[in-house]
Amino acid sequence: MTMHRKILVKVMLSVFLTSATLTANAAGGGGGPFQPGEFILDHIGDAYDWHILTWNGHHVSAPLPVILYSKQSGLSVFMSSKFHHGSHAHKGYIIADADHPNKNLKGKIVEVSTGERPLLDLSITKNVFAIFVAFAVMLWVFLSLAKAYASRGTQAPKGLQSWVEPVLLFVRDDIARPAIGYKYKPFMPYLLTLFFFILVSNLMGLIPFFPFGANVTGNIGVALVLAVLTFIVTTAVSTKMYWGHIFNTPGVPWWLKIPLPLMPFIELTGVITKPFVLMIRLFANITAGHIIVMGFFSLIFIFGQMNPALGYGASVISVLFSIFMFFLELLVAFIQAYVFTLLSALYFGMAVQEHH
Repeated sequence: MTMHRKILVKVMLSVFLTSATLTANAAGGGGGPFQPGEFILDHIGDAYDWHILTWNGHHVSAPLPVILYSKQSGLSVFMSSKFHHGSHAHKGYIIADADHPNKNLKGKIVEVSTGERPLLDLSITKNVFAIFVAFAVMLWVFLSLAKAYASRGTQAPKGLQSWVEPVLLFVRDDIARPAIGYKYKPFMPYLLTLFFFILVSNLMGLIPFFPFGANVTGNIGVALVLAVLTFIVTTAVSTKMYWGHIFNTPGVPWWLKIPLPLMPFIELTGVITKPFVLMIRLFANITAGHIIVMGFFSLIFIFGQMNPALGYGASVISVLFSIFMFFLELLVAFIQAYVFTLLSALYFGMAVQEHH
């Protein structure tokens, strides 16, 4: 069997195992009619524990640390298993359900007495834990790479080094240098960290087993933080020439700058909206892929409720489309890491540009 066939068999096996896991979750979940919207949102959303599967009404999940602070209760630290999957209160806190008056707080920890969020919530949620796992993977890769360079010197790359070095050179030669110019070196640590964090998180999100499968970069909060970091770096390194082009745009009639500051307003708006563009692009593309895959799986249960034979028939089509979407998401995982890093490098290049 060739290498390509082995990879294809592994991918198909992964998707079929995912289908079996999801079938067990939906079938054993609770006796009521299948709710595709709730099923999809539970998958792409964050949570205080890591739900693995539901079998015959029994939930199997990995508990995570809950760290809360409020004026009434002070500091509270315990494991999320104390909530018993949201059915019990603990230390004056409970996870809000669909019956909570404020629908926006569903799935969030609230105080039983007030029904409001605690003053501070530093809990290690599913996405936070996945971020720690991503950083652990990155540390292992880069420390191994540094050790290989130290021991092998100028010899030809081998093993893990031969896989990662082309990516490093790609970020340097095809992203940083063309976008920033000869001043690219100070930005390389940030650009490499950004690229590999997004790439590793995206790839981990495609593996449907604990501790992988979290929708990290599809979380709008994570995407916002990455975009804000790029904005902060851009602003910190910006030159006088950069701000001069914003507030005194060359080649624009003076009456669009002084009596009617239309151009400075437009340019300044562009500076502010750039990080939001980065955020929406990453968040929307990653989340959309997960929603489409979960939508295909939902068809199995929707048709299965009508007739078991229809469910079995739909499962074949759903799994085939899911395999196609898996490869598409694999491509998107690399593209989004590339696009986010490239746009960040372009913003840095504009910020440090010199007068010609």
